[in-house]
Amino acid sequence: MSLLQQRMGRTPDPGDDAAYQTLKSRVRERLLGRIDPNILFSPHDAGVMALMRREIAYLVESDPTVAAGLRQAYITRLCHDIAGFGAIQPLIDDPGVTEIMVNRHDDIWTERSGRLGQETEIRFLGEQQVRELCERIALPLRRRIDESNPILDGRLPDGSRVNAVLAPVALNGTCLTIRKFMRALTVEKLQEVGTLSPAVTDFLRSVVLSRCNALVVGGTSSGKTALLNALSSFIPADERIVTIEDAAELMLQQPHVVRMETRPPNVEGRGEITIRELVRNALRMRPDRIVVGECRGPEALDMMQAANTGHDGTFSTLHANSPMDALARLETMVLMADSGLPARAIRQQVCSAFDLIIEVGRLKTGVRRILTIAEVARTTDGEIETYELVRYDPKTDRLTPTGRPSVRVAERCAWAGVKLQGVT
Repeated sequence: MSLLQQRMGRTPDPGDDAAYQTLKSRVRERLLGRIDPNILFSPHDAGVMALMRREIAYLVESDPTVAAGLRQAYITRLCHDIAGFGAIQPLIDDPGVTEIMVNRHDDIWTERSGRLGQETEIRFLGEQQVRELCERIALPLRRRIDESNPILDGRLPDGSRVNAVLAPVALNGTCLTIRKFMRALTVEKLQEVGTLSPAVTDFLRSVVLSRCNALVVGGTSSGKTALLNALSSFIPADERIVTIEDAAELMLQQPHVVRMETRPPNVEGRGEITIRELVRNALRMRPDRIVVGECRGPEALDMMQAANTGHDGTFSTLHANSPMDALARLETMVLMADSGLPARAIRQQVCSAFDLIIEVGRLKTGVRRILTIAEVARTTDGEIETYELVRYDPKTDRLTPTGRPSVRVAERCAWAGVKLQGVT
């Protein structure tokens, strides 16, 4: 029994045994002759996992070299190692864990309820095991991760986000990060946890119904997608929505939703489909609304032009530290499109395109909050201004109206025949 197992008070892990490693190689070889290799890694598919367990159980129980008392332990570990996530499978199965961070084979951390937890005592046996897991994750995603392509970014079948970086690009050893898929939070749930107040909810409902164009901004894991999912619940059921994402995370509940996802280049460097191409194509699909999961490059120009040419109700998320920073980033991304537009013209179009910016953030306690809701003001001398309608008060842990009346949202509501409710 290893020192780690003694500290954890567990029985010896069969994965530590050289005989187990030999058995694993033998079982994997036999499985490849019995099961389609494309479904070997399907840990979120209950039917496939049941099939794998039956096949593995049959092979283990018919192997005379395995003692009867070790068969169940071997079967469980083989299922994890061959068809699951190996050593970190318990973390995958733990509903309290929201993110898993493998810094190297013996340095594994988790996030729980928005807070980085303590280092876990779970360990892979070595660098090779982490690398093998990354390669198995990449296989059903139709991606490749190796020396020539050492970075993998993708979405698991259940919607979880996965990022892997192989050594030696990752200096301490192969790094694997899995952000587990969380079911979309409802508006009621966001009110329950304090992210939304009833007044702000009513205001945002007016924003969506009046077809304002809005950006949800904030840092990594600040709750941008969760809020965007909640806002989408206000979209009328008779509207056609096109969603565009790098990795599909939006879970809209409307009946008429077209979901599109980017595609990376193949091993020959061909076949890439970018967000910009999908935004352009979406304009030909008769959308009532376009929702871009995250804007991060030259697609900002096409999204901005769509918002300015009749596709009202456009939503997107953006990494930024404040509403003004978000607008500055948007300008920079439009410049990346090499449109040849002068800076003044870009600012004017950005100002015309987006009515509202909603900033969200994750507090030190791990909870997510809306930090501010700001309107975009008309340009003055070529500059863009924003002014806050709602501001988060850390002393009371509440969203507080600033007292400044809405202008652009009020105009949109009047034009659309929607009653403006809530904070103004």
